[in-house]
Amino acid sequence: MTSASELESTTRFTPRFDAHGLIACVVADAGDGQVLMLAHMNEDALGRTLATGEAWFWSRSRQQLWRKGATSGNELKVVECLIDCDQDALLLKVKVGGKGQACHTGRRSCFYRRLPIGRGGAAAALSFVDG
Repeated sequence: MTSASELESTTRFTPRFDAHGLIACVVADAGDGQVLMLAHMNEDALGRTLATGEAWFWSRSRQQLWRKGATSGNELKVVECLIDCDQDALLLKVKVGGKGQACHTGRRSCFYRRLPIGRGGAAAALSFVDG
């Protein structure tokens, strides 16, 4: 087992997958930094992403591997892949192909609704942030 201080200072890539064999992956636009989506990768998806430069993920709901954009045309071309200090989360900086929509709803980002802070808690209404 690698110690925390070793993980924080090593140049050795040792991704730490969870009990389900997954690692969280935040996806952001390489140009403006906007967070586009959060997905999960298994070892196969991570390997394919690093080998091809295209974003691959593991669908927890469908229990299958998928390449972003395979059906929509909105491919994610990986510009940079970063791993956090604990090596248990990834950040992909990407260029979005197709119509530039990372979300399956047709929006640019999956994060298109805002929760109000300090006004009603979890029962408060969401507001749309993408017009």
